[in-house]
Amino acid sequence: MSGFVSIHPIMALLKKEVRRLKQPVVGEIAEATRNPFLVLISCLLSLRTRDETTAAASKRLFALADTPKKMLLLAASKIESAIFPVSFYRNKARNIQAICRVLLDQYEGVVPHSLEALLTLPGVGRKTANLVVTVAYRRPGICVDTHVHRICNRLGLIQTKTPEESEMALREKLPRRYWISFNDMLVPFGQFVCKPISPLCSRCKIASYCRQVGVVKRR
Repeated sequence: MSGFVSIHPIMALLKKEVRRLKQPVVGEIAEATRNPFLVLISCLLSLRTRDETTAAASKRLFALADTPKKMLLLAASKIESAIFPVSFYRNKARNIQAICRVLLDQYEGVVPHSLEALLTLPGVGRKTANLVVTVAYRRPGICVDTHVHRICNRLGLIQTKTPEESEMALREKLPRRYWISFNDMLVPFGQFVCKPISPLCSRCKIASYCRQVGVVKRR
């Protein structure tokens, strides 16, 4: 396999495979609400946090406040209590309040849809910004988390050392038609099949396309 010559059959197989896998919680929230603000906040909560913890924390927080204006009426301690035990919950509570202030002061309470504007929000990095662009607004972007970074390198599609490098490499090589759905497919696939340690290669539908770069132990 050379470059992205085999990406089309890979994506076709992944599309079928992920239908039976559990969707990431941020995707579920996006599908259920179509609300960019809730997608943004749930994505922040999800950073370095397990999906089940993110889902419960998001439910508790959004029951209290589901708009920037309502969120700013809550004390930081109230937000912290609602989102605990997500990782770095105190920092995330502060960032949520800071984001809401910016949204109200600069964007009339509406989450911006451009990557550049999203990256100016407190605590928002490229992964979060790209996820809001693609999942909330269905605009082209490439969201790269640890799963996307690992799988693309494992397949031999790219050769990069960091998720940010992977995003830039994919922006150059990945056909634009796959940009929006790429993260949606690879995250559940990485959670349940192409795991970080001892991936389930015997059950993998795209194994014949995979170079298994860096795979030492497999099942």
